Amino acid sequence: GFIDRSLIASQNTLNFAYILYLVMKKQGESLGVIQKTVAKWFVMSIITSRYSSSPESQMDTDIRDIEKQTAPKLLANIELAELSDTFWQIGLIQDFDKASIQHPYINTFFAAQIHSGDYGFLSHSTTLRSIKSIKGDIHHLFPYNYLKKHGYTERTQYNQIANFAYMERGVNIQVSDMAPKDYMEIVTSQANGRDLKIGRIDDPKVLAKNLRQNCIPKGFENMTAADYPKFLETRRKLMATKLEKYYKSL
Repeated sequence: GFIDRSLIASQNTLNFAYILYLVMKKQGESLGVIQKTVAKWFVMSIITSRYSSSPESQMDTDIRDIEKQTAPKLLANIELAELSDTFWQIGLIQDFDKASIQHPYINTFFAAQIHSGDYGFLSHSTTLRSIKSIKGDIHHLFPYNYLKKHGYTERTQYNQIANFAYMERGVNIQVSDMAPKDYMEIVTSQANGRDLKIGRIDDPKVLAKNLRQNCIPKGFENMTAADYPKFLETRRKLMATKLEKYYKSL
């Protein structure tokens, strides 16, 4: 129960989280300290790929160090060494340059949104947690068919992590293959009093908040395929910032 079930990680990371729980319990740590430490360690392990290379060796080392100095102290040292401002502001952003709908980073980002109680992209009253529980759609903010028509034909191009957002199935269908400029023109006009055609957001303030929650860059409502590279660059920064806040709030 300490780990958000929306997160998807390697079996190694999950295994170590359970081992960490058992070790801390044996050491007599309070339930509150165990919960906080296991949750943060789990997310730290994902975003730093701690157990992706030589996992058994790294796990053995971590267990020995935890037995010497306790898990909270070791975690604090790891944060000082590996989660510096440089990591959050440069390293993590560069690591977001990946193309996979199941990558641990995108699922960690969605977990951060769920933790914050965010709504799905262009959703008026449906939280990301609710959309995910009913198997809502992971949507391409720049629809992949639209990108293909404009030269972005490779999966590594249109399936970028920074091009994904959760949204209700009905909204996804309504957006279809339109450019952001085209579908956001409709969304913006309906937020200012026009008939609802895409989603049910009918207030400019609600729309602005929804875009912030989903880390949508400013100017998205004017973007076309020519803006796609800049969009990815900017959204990666916003997503990394949200992940940093999420991690530090655990």
